[in-house]
Amino acid sequence: MRVLIVEDDEKIAGFIVKGLREAGFAADRAETAEEARALFAPGRYDAAVVDIMLPGMDGLELIERVRASGILTPILILSARHTVDDRIQGFRTGGDDYLVKPFSFSELLVRLQSLIRRSSMAAPTTRFVVGDLELDLLSHEVRRSGDLLELQPREFSLLEYMMRNSGRVLSKTMILEHVWDYSFDPQTNVVDVLVWRLRGKVDKEYEQKLIHTIRGVGYVLKESETNS
Repeated sequence: MRVLIVEDDEKIAGFIVKGLREAGFAADRAETAEEARALFAPGRYDAAVVDIMLPGMDGLELIERVRASGILTPILILSARHTVDDRIQGFRTGGDDYLVKPFSFSELLVRLQSLIRRSSMAAPTTRFVVGDLELDLLSHEVRRSGDLLELQPREFSLLEYMMRNSGRVLSKTMILEHVWDYSFDPQTNVVDVLVWRLRGKVDKEYEQKLIHTIRGVGYVLKESETNS
């Protein structure tokens, strides 16, 4: 999952970005509304957190312009303004939720997860199954043949991405953009290392392998009689 943070306060932005990364999200940050406008694009982000008080164009105008361009990314408004009228204005502008400063990161995370689930065009999917592998977004549990697998946040994020795209080959660039938050560096091996760690938990103890390498292309999660 990828989230855009639009916040000019270094301390608050750092707090949110750090927490999201630890929770397995990829997070980009924009300091101004103008910078954020250049980053917003249909389907690029699963959600956004937008502060109202920004230098230059404020957060509400940014949201209005984003919505006017047809972008439906779920937006959580972050603001020190706490009156009912302030909240109503935020929702009328196009915000999907409103969180008042000061806030707890755990509440922000739960609200973002809820927005992302609700944004699905179809009925919200909270459980993914490929063969005997199951991933539950609500309980944050992964099971293989009924066995509970203990995954780190980044491993869970990668597996969720692969299960959402089961049968589709994912390049290293695609994985980097969705699981991390920086551009592809052809010299890095972080994707290979993460896939290796995930395989050790998902496939190592089981006869049928689900994570496969497509040499020169990337990785795919699928049921197959051929181990790779």
